[in-house]
Formats: sequence, C-alpha cells, structure tokens
Amino acid sequence: HRQAIERAVAMVKDHGIKRGVLLPVSAPFHCDLMAPAADAMAEALERTPPAPMLLPVYANVTAAMVSDPAAERELLVRQITGRVRWRESVLAMGEAGMERFVELGGKVVGPMVSRTLPDAAVTSVVTMADIEAYAKTL
Repeated sequence: HRQAIERAVAMVKDHGIKRGVLLPVSAPFHCDLMAPAADAMAEALERTPPAPMLLPVYANVTAAMVSDPAAERELLVRQITGRVRWRESVLAMGEAGMERFVELGGKVVGPMVSRTLPDAAVTSVVTMADIEAYAKTL
C-alpha cells in the first residue's frame, strides 16, 4: 500500500490540495489494514474487568467524552481502524472548560493543541526532570 500512498501524495496539487506529506509512522494506523490489531485488542479487553475511568476520557472516534466502561472498551477498539477526530476532540475539551493540557513524552501534540485552542495553557514534558519540575507547579 505504500506505493499507492506515494502516488496519492504526488497527485495532491493536481486536485487543488495545498500539500501532501508521507507520514513517518510504523504501521497503517486508523484504517482497515489494522483490523487484525483491532480484533486482538477486542479479545484482550474482553478479559479485562470494566471499571470507570477516574478522569474524563475523550474518544478519538467520536470527539466526545465517554464514561461508560463498556463504551470505553468498544471505542478503544474502534479507534484502531477509525478516523481520528483529534481537532474536534480538543475543541470539545475546550468547550467543556478544560484550559490546561500536558503532553507527556514529546513535543508534537502540544503545539497542535495551541493552534487549536490559542488561549489554552499547554506544557510538554519529556524527561523525568521535566515531569518533576512541572509537578512542583501544581
């Protein structure tokens, strides 16, 4: 499928699209090619006793908060092959009053949150020293 993606990226300008980028990912996440992984996740979650989350969880595939343990399990499976509604999820969190976002382990998601919610406080923590320093601000 890589050759098909490369052809699509090369054709974007012919279709009025500003740019196309081949993402450096390790697997074809969020498409039907991941169905075997989704099946394995469903099997693993069937063996996991459901319990409510302690913090709000927004599902990538619905861009909505979910609190029902059975729904959470179903949505975890669906997100493996489903479309990511990331921007809509961040907007929904902002509409729900969330003002502070912390990215753990990288510096990719934080800037995207800042572009989506310009007034949000966004922090990216990568190292243990970063985490310890951030914890002192809480």
